[in-house]
Amino acid sequence: MSFNMTISPDFKPALISGWYIFNTWLQKELNIQVHLNMVNDFSELSQLIDDNNIDIIYANPCDVAKLVREKSFSPIVSPVGSQDETIIVSRSDSDISQIEMLKSPIKVAMTDVPDVNTIGMIMLEPADISADDITIVDCNNYINVAKKIITGEADVGFLLADAHNEFSKLVKKQIQPLITSKIHLLHHALLVGPNYSSDHNELQTLLADMHNNPQGQNILSNLEMDAWQAMDIDEAEF
Repeated sequence: MSFNMTISPDFKPALISGWYIFNTWLQKELNIQVHLNMVNDFSELSQLIDDNNIDIIYANPCDVAKLVREKSFSPIVSPVGSQDETIIVSRSDSDISQIEMLKSPIKVAMTDVPDVNTIGMIMLEPADISADDITIVDCNNYINVAKKIITGEADVGFLLADAHNEFSKLVKKQIQPLITSKIHLLHHALLVGPNYSSDHNELQTLLADMHNNPQGQNILSNLEMDAWQAMDIDEAEF
């Protein structure tokens, strides 16, 4: 039997080859067939989920909740030492240097990454700004969010903190952080769907032990991970 796997589209493009290598390794280790289907955006991913066309997924926190509660997916592992923190930025020469200084209405540059946007909206609350007070400036990636801030087309932008950290010195010089989330609990996870007929425990044990051998460690390094840790249903629900 062949299984379909996909990856949440908020990963770095540079990691694409790493996921294909991971998929090849997974098939060999478990002696199963897995087709890796890379999606272009969250709209395409949502359609695959709704059509029940996914058996294995590396999902972001928002989709983890939907998959577990609505689609009967089972959590397997999560990455060690990785959290999805959000940062709100403005232009560096802006008079706005703290989140409380924001005044509505405002223009917010954001991508379609749901967990980043959800956390970003929560962090606007100290400024008394709600969804009704903002105009969304849609962006297809985080560098475009920064560009919209720099050119003045948006007042603030929502970024994944890791994406901000990887910006060039030139870009960082032109934007300033207003606030960064410190949740430490939200992270991606690998889950399997109800049609995944293979042994869940075998998959979990394989991945949790992956960092203990040179080949597995190398594959994880290419995905910018240290290791996997076992994940249960209670953690996924939380």
